[in-house]
Amino acid sequence: MPLNSPVINVMVGAARKAARKLARDFGEVENLQVSRKGPGDFVSAADHRAEKIIFEELSKARPGYGFLMEEAGMVEGPDKTHTWIIDPLDGTTNFLHGMPHFAISIALQREGQIVNGVIYNPVSDDLFVAEKGQGAYLNDRRLRVAARTKMDDSVFATGIFFSGTEWLEAYSKELNAIVPQVAGIRRFGAASLDLAWVAAGRFDGYWEHGLRPWDVAAGILMVREAGGFVTDISGGDRLLDNQGIIAANADLLPQLQDVLRKARRAD
Repeated sequence: MPLNSPVINVMVGAARKAARKLARDFGEVENLQVSRKGPGDFVSAADHRAEKIIFEELSKARPGYGFLMEEAGMVEGPDKTHTWIIDPLDGTTNFLHGMPHFAISIALQREGQIVNGVIYNPVSDDLFVAEKGQGAYLNDRRLRVAARTKMDDSVFATGIFFSGTEWLEAYSKELNAIVPQVAGIRRFGAASLDLAWVAAGRFDGYWEHGLRPWDVAAGILMVREAGGFVTDISGGDRLLDNQGIIAANADLLPQLQDVLRKARRAD
C-alpha cells in the first residue's frame, strides 16, 4: 500500500502547495529567455517563494521542529530531536533554462536518522515518498532498485563540476575510468531526482562529489527503502557532511566504489 502516514501527508501537502506556484513560475521562464536581463533573478525569487511556502506549511503542522534549508540555512526549533531538511528547487539550472527536470525535496531527520522523504517533480507529477522501514513509492507503485549485476550492462548517473571546483581533478579521473566500463553515463542536473531514479530502477547507480544535505537527504532514504545502498564517496557513512555519495544495488556498489577508488589513486 502507498504510504499515507500523518507526517508523509504533511510533507506531500507542503510539497504540492509549493509546486503549484513553482509550476506557474516555470511556465513564465520561456517568456523571459528572450529578455536581455534573462530569467536569473526571477528564478531566484521563485526558489525563495517555494521555500517560504514549505517552511510555513511544515511549521504550522509540526511546531517546534528545526529546519535546514538551502536558502535560509539552519533555523533552530525548541524540539532538538527533529529537523526538516529542504531543497525547494533542486535543479535550478534546468528550471532557469526551461528544462522540465527539477524537484522539491523534503526530508525529516529524527535524532540523526532520516526517517521520511518526499521528492516531487511538479512538471511530470512524479511523487516519490519513503518512510524508514515502510518502503519507497513512486505515486502508487512500490519501488525496487534495478537488479543488474554487471557494470557493462548498467547506466549510471553523475554530476559534472564547473571548472575551478576542488573536486574537478579527481572527478575527471573517475569519469575517464568509468565511461569505458559501463553502458552509459547520464548527467541530468538534479541530485534528488538522480537518487529517486536509482530507487525506481531507472538508473543502476549514481555518484557525485560536493553535495549538500538538502540535495541528498530524501534521496538517500528513497534508495535504501527501495533495497539499495548508499555510502559517502570514500565508502563510509558521512552522508550529510557536504562531501559526496555513491548509490547502487548490493552487486554494483562495490564495483563502482572500486573503480572510483582506483581512479582517484591513479597518477
